[in-house]
Amino acid sequence: MNEYKAMWTNYANFSARTTVRGYWMAFLFNFLVSAVFSAIAYYTGFTLLSNLYALAALIPGLAISVRRLRDAGKPWGWLFINLIPVVGTIIFIVMVCKPSVEATDVATV
Repeated sequence: MNEYKAMWTNYANFSARTTVRGYWMAFLFNFLVSAVFSAIAYYTGFTLLSNLYALAALIPGLAISVRRLRDAGKPWGWLFINLIPVVGTIIFIVMVCKPSVEATDVATV
């Protein structure tokens, strides 16, 4: 849960680094919260909460992805690989699962 809190407190921090564990734990809690709001929206027809949460989590989700890519030694531009259907998502998952690299080896492009 600490990683999820860190995602929200560092919502605009695109320059730090995030560990593999930190990224995936934040992803897990974000997924669970989204699933709860989606279930509420599905059963009640009230989609406002689900939509507001998705909008609010957009920037923190992008920030933690950029930080994770930086920690894995990749430039932030690799985030756009997700725009390629299926294959791009698989490549992105492989990149965020890579171990951390030393701070001097991190790409700054």
